[in-house]
Amino acid sequence: MLTRNCLSLLLWVLFDGGLLTPLHPEPQQTLEAESRDNVVPVPGRRSSVQRVKRGWVWNQFFVLEEYMGSEPQYVGKLHSDLDKGVGTVKYTLSGDGAGTVFTIDETTGDIHAIRSLDREEKPFYTLRAQAVDVDTKKPLEPESEFIIKVQDINDNEPKFLDGPYVASVPEMSPVGAYVLQVKATDADDPTYGNSARVVYSILQGQPYFSIDPKTGVIRTALPNMDREVKEQYQVLIQAKDMGGQLGGLAGTTTVNITLTDVNDNPPRFPKSIFHLKVPESSHVGSAIGRIRAVDPDFGKNAEIEYNIVPGDGGNLFDITTDENTQEGVIKLKKPLDFETKKAYTFKVEASNLHLDHRFHSAGPFKDTATVKINVLDMDEPPVFSKPMYTMEVYEDTPVGTIIGAVTAQDLDAGSSSVRYFIDWKNDVDSYFTIDATEGTIATNELLDRESTAQYNFSIIASKVSNPLLTSKVDVIINVLDVNEFPPEISVPYETSVCENAKPGQVIQTVTAADKDLSPAGQRFSFRLSPEASNKPNFTVHDYRNNTAGIETRKNGYSRRQQELYFLPVVIEDSSYPVQSSTNTMTIRVCRCDSDGTILSCNVEAIFLPVGLSTGALIAILLCIVILLVIVVLYVALRRQKKKDTLMTSKEDIRDNVIHYDDEGGGEEDTQAFDIGALRNPKVIEDNKMRRDIKPDTLCFPRQRPPVEDNTDIRDFINQRLQENDVDPTAPPYDSLATYAYEGNGSVAESLSSIESLTTEADQDYDYLSDWGPRFKILADMFGEEESYNPDKVT
Repeated sequence: MLTRNCLSLLLWVLFDGGLLTPLHPEPQQTLEAESRDNVVPVPGRRSSVQRVKRGWVWNQFFVLEEYMGSEPQYVGKLHSDLDKGVGTVKYTLSGDGAGTVFTIDETTGDIHAIRSLDREEKPFYTLRAQAVDVDTKKPLEPESEFIIKVQDINDNEPKFLDGPYVASVPEMSPVGAYVLQVKATDADDPTYGNSARVVYSILQGQPYFSIDPKTGVIRTALPNMDREVKEQYQVLIQAKDMGGQLGGLAGTTTVNITLTDVNDNPPRFPKSIFHLKVPESSHVGSAIGRIRAVDPDFGKNAEIEYNIVPGDGGNLFDITTDENTQEGVIKLKKPLDFETKKAYTFKVEASNLHLDHRFHSAGPFKDTATVKINVLDMDEPPVFSKPMYTMEVYEDTPVGTIIGAVTAQDLDAGSSSVRYFIDWKNDVDSYFTIDATEGTIATNELLDRESTAQYNFSIIASKVSNPLLTSKVDVIINVLDVNEFPPEISVPYETSVCENAKPGQVIQTVTAADKDLSPAGQRFSFRLSPEASNKPNFTVHDYRNNTAGIETRKNGYSRRQQELYFLPVVIEDSSYPVQSSTNTMTIRVCRCDSDGTILSCNVEAIFLPVGLSTGALIAILLCIVILLVIVVLYVALRRQKKKDTLMTSKEDIRDNVIHYDDEGGGEEDTQAFDIGALRNPKVIEDNKMRRDIKPDTLCFPRQRPPVEDNTDIRDFINQRLQENDVDPTAPPYDSLATYAYEGNGSVAESLSSIESLTTEADQDYDYLSDWGPRFKILADMFGEEESYNPDKVT
């Protein structure tokens, strides 16, 4: 072990550039680190190097962990060649743990560990050492770095970080089947000794399972372990370091192993015969009993399917599986009758749904049992001889006529009398009655097939011995027809004939309809009534197939002479008694073209010009309407244009709003607006009508008093405002009258040139200097212009 540590230390020293040399005869190894090679030029040589030896010496690089001594643990000694032992050199230590974990004697250079160390917490410490002159406080040599490693001891036991474990393996598995792999972790140094080498073993769980001592893989050790015998196993696993040697530390964990189920057991009936008792009154589809086969397997391996083996009575019963209990539920497929058969016997087979081919050699995975069913006699209601009764009766049959009968009897051993009555809930009109003892049905009212052709109601039969036991049957009564309605002509009752019709021309084919229920082969006959037979206009031709044709008898008809003809037609049926009716058809005379197409049947059309068809008349009307629309649009556009001309007239400048977007030239710009009108109000004194409105009545021009030339513009505006206020024809008429007045609140009065009577040459701008500093610049500007005026007299 010492040799291995020495080799490791040597490699580290050589990597760091040091040299291993013994210094003291102590058990610990010593390390002398020479200084790094320095390149120093030597005179007379082209290239040479000189190796300078550094004076640092390390005596110890390892320290034991978990040291429990009373004194600080000695680590090593630092020494410099410059230290002559006279106390002129001071040693300092810095880096990891300096002062807290490691201390140094400043005079001797001895290093001690002052507390116990844990390699698992920190495996090594990096420190720096330096020799300093005591007097000058200057370093005698460069600072050097070294490492102190914590030497490991076996102080940590193996631990199962993922324990306890849960695993499963199928039952009946062979020896060596894989179960689970466990793993223990040892915090000790795996590179030093056997402190971290772990060996696994089983403390509890043999002989069922085994474990590989190196890998920790758990496998089965016994064959054919049966889940139905034992399902759960608890195995205790131990992990020991030091390769399992004596003195090593150990850790344990628990592995819970469950045997999973496989289908290795067939279902078995606990007994070979099952006895059931079933009342004969049981309803079809109801469950009459349960049987069960036992399967020791679990889950889907225990799912059972039941089947009835074909045999005696098997066709009357069915069996299904209850998914929750895995029981076989026997149900009734057909009704039972104690009087017919009192017992049934059949076999039931139980088998697994999910089979495992590995266990087919063990035998068939099914079992069979016998089921015996005894039918119990019950007091049953009466039974009708038919499931439904159908009867027929003619309409208008006299009240009280018997039309049929129903029969029910008690089939029990002690036969009882039966009573009958109608279920009045379904026969609110009570058209029929029934004899309570005999079951005969008779009419209670006159029946009308045209009103109701069929009646449906129910008859209830009950036992005299037990009136609560009843049964019900449906009765259908069809009402037969009696010929009581005469036939009539089917629509239409009106037809037409052309004026140019020829004799013998068919103008209409008619058929007949009868409200009675016509029997097979019913025939209808058609003929003219006796009073119309002598008229030569029309006749009826019977085609002998329940249809007839209306034919003309003369050449041509005139609407001017007679527009409508009325033709009485007699129709008879072939039933008994014979019924007939006279139907009057209306025949209208119409104007037709040469092909027989009707052009007009109205009386007004007679007076229309010859040669104009309906299409031509419609075209003429459309042309007239289009012309009227064009005239209306033209008049509306003329009126709109005239109105726009009046509204946009520039002759009256009072109510015009002039829009322009350019800035203009001020008072000198007279192109956009004739401002002379405001300078000379006489221009607008002409007596003219207002052009922006259209007065309802003719108004004479208003007389305005003459305006003097020097009248203030304010008076002019006030005058116009007053005129508009009293003028009944004044706006609002979508026009805008705009007047403006600057006011008289300014100290400088109005700056407008509208009312100025003099030219710019006559202006005196000296008063601008009296208006204050705000007008100083303006006064200077006009003062300069005035000084340069050559016409001004000084």
